Amino acid sequence: MDKNGWVAVQGGPFDGWLNWAGDPFETLTGPYYFRTGQDGAMRGAFVPEERHLNGGGMVHGGALMTFADAMLGALVYSQLDDQYSVTVTFNSEFLGPGAATLPIYASGRVIRETGSMVFVQALLEQDGQPILAFSSTLKKVTPR
Repeated sequence: MDKNGWVAVQGGPFDGWLNWAGDPFETLTGPYYFRTGQDGAMRGAFVPEERHLNGGGMVHGGALMTFADAMLGALVYSQLDDQYSVTVTFNSEFLGPGAATLPIYASGRVIRETGSMVFVQALLEQDGQPILAFSSTLKKVTPR
């Protein structure tokens, strides 16, 4: 683990990706995986388990939003020189259901940065289909 809590995943389908062990809530709700793509942008991945499903057998919307929020933090952290942030606003549109056990992938980009705020747009996809579009405003912070 590096000084900021990032751990390299060893083995399995996400070999070489990173997991952030620095957030107890994300450890509880994940695991979530992150890596920098060839274009330099952060990518995320999440494999739903039975505990992430709703009564209809699909991925619960709250589980999707939790993963999306984790992606926002990783995106800002990676693209703004290890800058920590907290979510101020989170807007989302559900575009399709999330199926059980198939990996969900996240991608996004920083749209604008000011002295204290960051604006992000991102998307969750599963099996090549968009399932959640989201945008957010985050506030830059210094960890306690």
